[in-house]
Amino acid sequence: MRLLNQGDDKPLHRVLVLLTKTEALELRDSLDSILKNPLDRHEHISSQDYQKEITICIYEPSMLEGFDSRSRTLIGRDE
Repeated sequence: MRLLNQGDDKPLHRVLVLLTKTEALELRDSLDSILKNPLDRHEHISSQDYQKEITICIYEPSMLEGFDSRSRTLIGRDE
């Protein structure tokens, strides 16, 4: 698991995620979509006002092509 605060470009190690039921359902559906279709690299789950967002992605350490350099570094170093 890798967690990145994209605003500060800093890794995170402990995160509390509080979701509404609607947001939790969207997260579940997004994960299902990625797991069923490997071509879907990531999904975005936004708050109702679009001011907050979680981006989820499934990766394999040996298959990092297509990821930006910051993501490859984060995955490779487990910061």
